[in-house]
Amino acid sequence: MDYTISSVAPIVLLPFFAFVINAFLARKGGKATIAAVFLSCAAIAGSSVYAFRIFKDFVWGNYATNYHIHKFFTWFDLNGGGQEFTVNMGIYIDNMAAVMLLMVTVVATMIHIFSTYYMKDDMHYGRNGRFFVYMSLFTSAMLGLVLSDNLFSVFIFWELMGFCSYSLIGFYYEKEKTGNANVKAFMTTRVGDVFFLLGIVAIWTAIGSVGFVDIYNAVDSGLFTSTKVLGMPLATFAGLCIFMGTIGKSAQFPLNVWLPDAMNGPTPCSALIHAATMVAAGVYLSLRIYPLLEVGELTTFVAYIGGITAFGAATIALVQTDFKAVLAFSTISQLGYMVLGVGVGSYNAAFMHLITHAIFKACLFLSAGSVIHSLHDHHTHQHVQEMPRMGGLRHKMKYTWIAMWCCTLAIAGIPFFSGFVSKDRILGDALVAATHNPVMAVPAALGFLGALLTAFYMCRMMFLAFHGEPRDKEVYDHTHEEKLSWNRNAPLLFLSIFTLGVWFSGSLTGQGLVKVADYKNGKYEWFQTLIEAPKKGNFENYKREAFGNTDSRVKDSFEMTKYDKQHGLSEAEYHHVHKWHVIGAIASIIIAFSGVFIAAMMYLWKKWDPGFWVKTFNRYYRTLQNKYYMDELYIKGMIQGMLLPFNNLLAKLDMGIYDRFVVDGSAVATKFVMKIANWFDNLFVDTIMVDGTGASVKFFNLVLRTFQSGKIQFYFIMIILVLFGYILAL
Repeated sequence: MDYTISSVAPIVLLPFFAFVINAFLARKGGKATIAAVFLSCAAIAGSSVYAFRIFKDFVWGNYATNYHIHKFFTWFDLNGGGQEFTVNMGIYIDNMAAVMLLMVTVVATMIHIFSTYYMKDDMHYGRNGRFFVYMSLFTSAMLGLVLSDNLFSVFIFWELMGFCSYSLIGFYYEKEKTGNANVKAFMTTRVGDVFFLLGIVAIWTAIGSVGFVDIYNAVDSGLFTSTKVLGMPLATFAGLCIFMGTIGKSAQFPLNVWLPDAMNGPTPCSALIHAATMVAAGVYLSLRIYPLLEVGELTTFVAYIGGITAFGAATIALVQTDFKAVLAFSTISQLGYMVLGVGVGSYNAAFMHLITHAIFKACLFLSAGSVIHSLHDHHTHQHVQEMPRMGGLRHKMKYTWIAMWCCTLAIAGIPFFSGFVSKDRILGDALVAATHNPVMAVPAALGFLGALLTAFYMCRMMFLAFHGEPRDKEVYDHTHEEKLSWNRNAPLLFLSIFTLGVWFSGSLTGQGLVKVADYKNGKYEWFQTLIEAPKKGNFENYKREAFGNTDSRVKDSFEMTKYDKQHGLSEAEYHHVHKWHVIGAIASIIIAFSGVFIAAMMYLWKKWDPGFWVKTFNRYYRTLQNKYYMDELYIKGMIQGMLLPFNNLLAKLDMGIYDRFVVDGSAVATKFVMKIANWFDNLFVDTIMVDGTGASVKFFNLVLRTFQSGKIQFYFIMIILVLFGYILAL
């Protein structure tokens, strides 16, 4: 296996070239637009082939946990004043990147295919091509971020993704709310991005590099703890700043307000950008800088942010009636579980949940798009998104119904589905963390409560939309019959297959895909075997070789003993962890089925009246409907309470001081100077120099003209006078 930058570059360049070419084709419309759509789909499909090759070599290649390939080159090098400023760019591929590449490319391919169905009605507006232009650029940027070997290039691709998100949220620019939504998303995420950039600058200033390998080595050397910034260790300052980028991009509390409004964009872009990939990029970044979070003692803070987000967003999803709004708050909640996993040290499970969530949430959004696209109100000529107007759709949309139930069971944490394998392991690790540190009991409890709510609101959504009798007969009667449209149904069914837990709980290393984990005999599923956080003391495996090319094969760490010496667990510790994992698994199963049961009693069998609970907890219900008044808090508390008065103060300073004394004063001073200059010009330049020169010339001209009379008698007299004077002089 010999990878170079040039051999890996096509993964990123194929969709980028599609973006460049389509930027010209999309403007022409007609067949050129069709060609642009085909090119975008073909480009991302080609990237998925390259990604699968990398996945096969890394995951099926039977390599160690810390196996990686690092290739880089010097982008630019500035020397001056005794200071050296060097920026390296390159690729960093390990098992985590290999899995991430495959997920992004496969999910993006399915979403591109579905988009050819979903966006076909926009052909006459000429917007179809423009949609695929942004999708191609976004996919290229996301893949570039995954392959990046340093924080600087991560930030570049990070901002490119933000631009694509901004453009696609406001895709239907004729609607006022889409314009407000994309500005809101842009401004909210910028808060996190500013801190992210500040963290990059702090690291660069301290160690002279922002490469992941250099960061790992600096952590191992103790530089991040010995260096102080604002009175705190560099690891704490930089880790907190970079994690703020995660809070913004992954819509974590308190910067989670932008994601629900992002649903104003086309549903396929919601599936790709605002559910499966871009919002998960923040979690991916946190996993990459995990040593900073650990050494900087930020894991408790991270766990609390994740727990609060997971529970808070789940409570808001309980009362949503818009189809996509439920999925939006569900996405925020599930991202919270990933962040919770990072905080409790469940590195492997956090990344696994990133992958499983990307698959089933992309499928859920595409299924929602299928439903919304099929339901049309002939009075308003708008697609129907309100679940109270649905019901009984399983009779007309069987493929969508099957796909959505698979994904719903996965996200609810039902056994044998992927969400049970990933999310419930996070909850188990949260319990273990709580046994070691009682402070961690709060995020652990929030995680379990959120799991109950997740199972409830997802099944509520399914029962309202697909089961029971149609609640709006006209909408139901005009629902498009589900035809054998391959580009509509194939992506849904394909993604739903990978919601099964067997794909993540078996072995891919020569013992069969569905080989279950046997912890007592040292046998693990492939995900736990190959995905592990860089640990302090093990960074020697990440050190650079000559010319910056690293190709590390440390196979001995792949051999596991009975009590997991790779993870540093003693026999007693192993039994302690195993006990709480079993307790967590049993609790999560009970909780998941309880959520399903409660939802069925309310919305399927109708034994319990939801209206009773609404009336009983009406004040809290209104609070949830208003999303804890976070938008109002930001508007009244920060914008109107802080930013607006500050802006008014600046305006007064600007108009009262700057305009009056600087601008107007400059004008008065300039006017005075101009008067002096005008007086000087009139007196000295015009009068003395210009007019004086003319008068002098005229005077001498008159004098000379006297001697040039043209009379010979006058010339004769002058000659006599000159001679007489000459004689006298002698």
